[in-house]
Amino acid sequence: MAELKRVLGFWTILALSIASIMGTGLFFGAAIGSSYSGNASILAWLILSFVAFYIAMYFAELSSMYPKAGGVYEFSKHAYTRFVSFLMGWIAWLVGNLATALLVVAAIDYLIPDSSQFWLKMGISILLIIILNLVAYFGIKASALLLAVFAFISIGVLMAFIFPGLFQINAANYFPIYEFGFSSVLITMFFIAESFFGWESATYLAEETQEPEKVIPKAILIGTIIIGVIGILTFIVSLGVIPWRILAASNAPLSIVSEKVLGSFGMRAVNLGIFVALIGSAAGGIITMPRLILALARDKLFITQLSEIHEKFKTPHKAIIFQTIVSLLVFGMAFGRYKALLSLLLPLGFMMYSFVILSVPVLRKKEPDTKRGFKVPFVGVGSIVLIAFIISVVAVWLLSNPDAANTLKLGFSLFFVGVPIYLMLEIYYNPDAIIKINDMLAYLTLLSESIILPKSVRNEILALLGDLKGKRVLEFGCSVGTLTMHLAEAVKPNGRVYATDLSRRDLMITKKRLNKRNHKHVIVVHDEHQVNRVHPSIPHVDAIVSIGMMGYLQDVKKVLKEMRELLPYGSKIVFVDYADFFNIIPNVAWLSNDRVIEKMFRDAGFSVFVTRKKGLFWNYVYVYGIKFQENVPYV
Repeated sequence: MAELKRVLGFWTILALSIASIMGTGLFFGAAIGSSYSGNASILAWLILSFVAFYIAMYFAELSSMYPKAGGVYEFSKHAYTRFVSFLMGWIAWLVGNLATALLVVAAIDYLIPDSSQFWLKMGISILLIIILNLVAYFGIKASALLLAVFAFISIGVLMAFIFPGLFQINAANYFPIYEFGFSSVLITMFFIAESFFGWESATYLAEETQEPEKVIPKAILIGTIIIGVIGILTFIVSLGVIPWRILAASNAPLSIVSEKVLGSFGMRAVNLGIFVALIGSAAGGIITMPRLILALARDKLFITQLSEIHEKFKTPHKAIIFQTIVSLLVFGMAFGRYKALLSLLLPLGFMMYSFVILSVPVLRKKEPDTKRGFKVPFVGVGSIVLIAFIISVVAVWLLSNPDAANTLKLGFSLFFVGVPIYLMLEIYYNPDAIIKINDMLAYLTLLSESIILPKSVRNEILALLGDLKGKRVLEFGCSVGTLTMHLAEAVKPNGRVYATDLSRRDLMITKKRLNKRNHKHVIVVHDEHQVNRVHPSIPHVDAIVSIGMMGYLQDVKKVLKEMRELLPYGSKIVFVDYADFFNIIPNVAWLSNDRVIEKMFRDAGFSVFVTRKKGLFWNYVYVYGIKFQENVPYV
């Protein structure tokens, strides 16, 4: 299997860090800050810059410990439970998608401020998202070059008006400095905090970076310093050149600043540069987020097919295609809603960063001997101060904004959508969870057996097995006995059925049903390790049937080999499984391709046909055939 290739160095990761961290607050913050705290917004940016640098230290320590593609998810995996780490991966993915949409919306508004040009703006934005994803698809080297160019343009365009602007400052514009109270400074920090969101993006490229445990921490810290300094200078120039009341009323504050400093031509050039800078920042998320999906998919906390690496381009190509579709959908829903999108993004981002912050003291106790290339100073007190700061800015926002509570509810709703997704994925991929959930849902399975395994499907299975009279049959995964009852009748009078399953409660129900009909020739066997084996107590049999177990198998080759050893040549097997579960989650990777299934069974010594049939809530995959001799390899 192809793997990610380590081709990125320090300067590329620094460029990515700058592009990813550089949020819309740098370009809209002067207006937003002025509207809430006037000239004191400079103080807000100063405080926020120090806080951001300290948070960057947490990312530096964690990325030096775990230089893996998962970033936030990877850190959480070591610090918290599997469930919490999934939710952190989920929220990181939400934040990444919202941030990308926010940046594209802001970029197109700077390029075309005319709100009547809806379709033109929409078309350009969609085209840009597709182009950036195509670059990401065709290789990390091209992506790295693009990010370096964007970072260079971003810094250049800001310095283009900062430097001459410093000589046109009117000191009188800074007075009065402080007239709204400290709560106004806190709410300003809430709205401009997004300027620093994005530390996690660099961590997603750890597996494509040379010496990531050294390069990524250094790049994150230097990138944060650069953004902090540029942001402070931007606020100083903006408020020094244009009075804060005028800035507060502007939708594009840097446009009026650059027009005053550089003239109308310079203003148009700066607007174009800001558009490119914002698109560059969006590109950072577009290029890195598929690596988060890759990490989740590897651990079976996302669709496993998305963990594949392109043989030629060495990129997570399926994750990139999936991410492209999601990015377009999110952008379509967010288009033209900058302030609402910003308000939704910020509390989710603060939640994610809070867990990242807390993971450092947790891991200091949990994994004290793990090598750390960088260590956060004063981590105990510092973590408390940072969490208190986050709670304070969110609380001030909630108290000062009448719509904040509803926005927060929406954010929590998106967050908790991850819970049922996690449960569905665990049902699909995790053996321990499969047992617990099957036990929990046993009686529901019994009540709905006519939907789960309709009579028509049962009759087809029995027809494929043929005459079972007097034969011994292994039912591998009998569930609540839906098919077992039919098999028990079919093998009479001298046959025998061995019904195995991993759920004790399912087997309890099966036994009760068998006892009612006096089917003493059915042997029920509990096997909690069924996903990896055939129970050693099962003797030689004449046929094997299995319903709904293929997708759960952890070691398919081993199980099929053990089954082959139990059967005589020419004996029949019938496997039926559920595909495209509820038409939402596709099947496990090896069950998605008929040729792969055929090869898997043929390599184990079975010649099979594979067919698919549509069901009401899912599709059925039928795999049926015989055990063959080496000189008779086909059905």
